[in-house]
Amino acid sequence: ERFPEFTDELRTSMWEEPIRFLSDLVQNDRSVLELLAGKHTFVNDVLAQHYGMNELDISAGEWVRIEDAREFGRGGLLPMAVFLTKNSPGLRTSPVKRGYWVVRQLLGERIPPPPPNVPELPADESQLGELTLREVLARHREHASCAGCHNRFDGMGLSFEGYGPVGERRSIDLGGRPVQIQAEFPGGQ
Repeated sequence: ERFPEFTDELRTSMWEEPIRFLSDLVQNDRSVLELLAGKHTFVNDVLAQHYGMNELDISAGEWVRIEDAREFGRGGLLPMAVFLTKNSPGLRTSPVKRGYWVVRQLLGERIPPPPPNVPELPADESQLGELTLREVLARHREHASCAGCHNRFDGMGLSFEGYGPVGERRSIDLGGRPVQIQAEFPGGQ
């Protein structure tokens, strides 16, 4: 009900985007660096609409390569809706899940599981009260027992807050608060 645009057709399109991207990478002997730094992506009519590429004239069932997808906040694997959606719990984003996925899957870090007494965040982003998700996580990192791990991946996940729970671009969160995508990365300035 909250995301009526998230149809089975969109879900299938999201799933196919990285397959087309990777097939193109291999078949055309492109650099593996394009996985993260690529400026292009592949979309069909459904995914183009989801990404706000409304001026494209794509026939149903047709897939096209978008050379400079950066103007739509896309390009490479990380801003693909399939990864953003997979790492969201449903009615909110999850900088923790998104950041953990990047740090674990792409950087290969081993991070221990959370202790059993970690409080759960509200399942719905609109129920966070006066605080933004960024502010809730900052409070969480004030606890020494949490900061050790969260300092390693929260920044990575917060950089994806410009994408909502189903990978749509956004500037306002589901609670009506402005989204901030600036983040500090581990060991960075």
